[in-house]
Amino acid sequence: MKLKLFVFAFLFTFFSNFAQQRQLSPDAQITVLTIGPGNSLNDAFGHNGFRVKDRNLGIDVVYGYGAYDFEAPNFYLKFAQGKLNYLISKHYFKDFYFAYKEDNRTIDEQILNLSTEEKQKLFNYLENNYKPENRRYLYDFFYDNCATRIRDITLKVSERKIDFKLPENFKPKTFRTLIHDHVGLNTWGSFGIDIALGSVIDRTATVNEHMFLPQYIHTFFETATLNNTENLVKSSSTLYEKKETDSSLNILFSPLIIIGLISLCILFFTYKDYKNNTRSNWLDITIFGTTGAIGVIILFLWFLTDHSATAQNYNLLWAFPLNIIVIGQLLKPKIKNWVKRYLKFLIIMLALMTFHWLGGVQVFAIGLIPLLVALLVRYVFLIQFFNKN
Repeated sequence: MKLKLFVFAFLFTFFSNFAQQRQLSPDAQITVLTIGPGNSLNDAFGHNGFRVKDRNLGIDVVYGYGAYDFEAPNFYLKFAQGKLNYLISKHYFKDFYFAYKEDNRTIDEQILNLSTEEKQKLFNYLENNYKPENRRYLYDFFYDNCATRIRDITLKVSERKIDFKLPENFKPKTFRTLIHDHVGLNTWGSFGIDIALGSVIDRTATVNEHMFLPQYIHTFFETATLNNTENLVKSSSTLYEKKETDSSLNILFSPLIIIGLISLCILFFTYKDYKNNTRSNWLDITIFGTTGAIGVIILFLWFLTDHSATAQNYNLLWAFPLNIIVIGQLLKPKIKNWVKRYLKFLIIMLALMTFHWLGGVQVFAIGLIPLLVALLVRYVFLIQFFNKN
């Protein structure tokens, strides 16, 4: 079995290198494929690829950017730090098509209006980029991904000026809104993204920056012109249309519902503690431990990684790292006075977060709303309880 795989890999590499040395025929086509969103978070934004098709030479392959390099040392650590190199991939079109059709994802194709020389230049570029010594590149979700590479390479190989025209009724959006368009406002994917990514993604993206999403590669390529005289796209078609599925039950397990239930529990035990003049120690340890741990992760993403989108994250206003230190005081029968002042400080932080949200400095996950109310009530209760005891 291993021998067969080795022979297959050898033959694929041999014929790929052989194809690079040959000139594409005048009938060759270079197309841009746009894959629609999938069901999981890692494929919720879609995908792009170049398809090189030349029936005269028997070539029909797809090149794409953004493949994981699982063989990279310290893969998960580098992934978390934003220092992971990604790969250019190459697949036979029939395999590429079958995989995405089986995954029930729309496949759109745009035939580029390139000259014979431009097609050859693009093909040579991709083949050279696919060489082992050139395959890896430092991935950036917003500025260097599977979509932006399609745009940048097309601009690089074109001998004519490409102008990306604004589509009719186009309205610029912030990076966060563009993300929400794909993952929704009340999903666990958007919840995690809204906590992990900072206020830097709440600015309006430029026209060029919209093309970090495959959908906008398709949109702007469709209206682009060459030297302001010809269309960049010769023709467009849909190779496979996604079949819609029922997802009505997802709302029952959404962040707003689940976190809302958790918040009701916090409010319920707070009310019981208030009526009985007691304090549920386990509840406070859970709250301060969880919010403190989330705060540490936010600080790590902000200051100790190369991710461009995790900076200036004001989720720290509710998930404050120093909450972990307060746990030691909560375990004692008598707390120190600075803890009361610290609780007032946390209430001020929640107020600042509200102003940041209303003022448009940063948009936060809507699933946090019931939790923020519950935290405010709990902090006010703790101040009153500690003042009495």
